[in-house]
Amino acid sequence: MKKIDHIAIQVDNIKESVAWYHDNYDCMILHSDDTWAFLQFDNIKLALVTEDEHPYHIAFEIDEVDGKKHRDGSVSKYIEDPSGNKIELIKY
Repeated sequence: MKKIDHIAIQVDNIKESVAWYHDNYDCMILHSDDTWAFLQFDNIKLALVTEDEHPYHIAFEIDEVDGKKHRDGSVSKYIEDPSGNKIELIKY
């Protein structure tokens, strides 16, 4: 199964952006620290990232992936599409 899991966009300030999205769109805050945040909307998750810590990308949830294990237990790796856009393949 492949589905879009989340989209990551670069922001200047994580805390300020989390507050803005939460206040304006009533999303659930799944995680937030100084380098990234993860927000849950009804239909998709949005990652807020800083340029020097994480690439902006689109993430597809897939059934299996050989990659880096994260603190939440997920495993992912980054690839690029033909135009050089970052794609994260993630398994929870």
